[in-house]
Amino acid sequence: MVETIPQFYKRIQRCDPKLDATYSKGKEYFNIFSRQCNFGTVQFSYRDFYKVTLIMGVGKLYYADKWILVDRPALLFSNPLVPYAWESVSEEQRGMFCIFNEQFVQSEEKNGSLANTPLFKLTGDKVFFLDESQLMKVQNIYAQMQEEIQSGYAGTLDVLRCYLHLLIHTAMRMQDANQYESHPNASQRIAELFMELLERQFPIDYPRAALVLRTSTDYANRLSVYVNHLNKVIKETTGKTTSVLIAERIIKEAVQYLQHSNLSISWHLDWALSLFPTLLSSFVNIQVSRQLKLGGR
Repeated sequence: MVETIPQFYKRIQRCDPKLDATYSKGKEYFNIFSRQCNFGTVQFSYRDFYKVTLIMGVGKLYYADKWILVDRPALLFSNPLVPYAWESVSEEQRGMFCIFNEQFVQSEEKNGSLANTPLFKLTGDKVFFLDESQLMKVQNIYAQMQEEIQSGYAGTLDVLRCYLHLLIHTAMRMQDANQYESHPNASQRIAELFMELLERQFPIDYPRAALVLRTSTDYANRLSVYVNHLNKVIKETTGKTTSVLIAERIIKEAVQYLQHSNLSISWHLDWALSLFPTLLSSFVNIQVSRQLKLGGR
């Protein structure tokens, strides 16, 4: 399940009057709040928004196959592509967070100047520990954000983007490799995330759209794991390779479309092969043809 901004506010029991009045997935959205977490709560999921959080409180940050103890002030960057969970350890959880959608992020930033920053990179650290002076700088940036968002200035969103850049570059200046622990149920979690991510590719805008994720490497990058590790985990967990699971899901999609289309079986076969070129192996090619013929009866 992918958590949306309205669902996020409902979960944390926050209300944003602007959200009900003006929020639309097609419009820019940005807001900032003080932070509070329920003690001991763990929620592992994808989100359809970006979030930059100043954490002041002890907790565990979980990713697909690893976790890290956050036991001092830290800045956490999260994006829609990398799922994570937070477990509060200390009862007191303070800080700030800003939340924004895809439309707020300008394409030239995402693909250019900020492409290799912790906000957009799929790999690398997303949490940055702060010393006392760094904490004061970050708190000051959030305070300026709060002041700006209440100013009523016509160019507020542009100013907020500048403050977001400041947060990102503040983190990058103090970048040190963190020490993560292996998760005891990492294999099961990776397998579940892979299957969820695979299902999220469908349905697609047939026949014009192309799959965003086609190969094992694509999925490994999205899950922030090595492709060899992903392949090993999926084989051990499901008994099938990642390539076979991807191919089977594409075949299933093609069969469903065939049952509700006037186009020929060969046309659907060509479409399936265009989505996943490695299906061109003779064995799988035969299986695809067989499944499509069964679906067309």
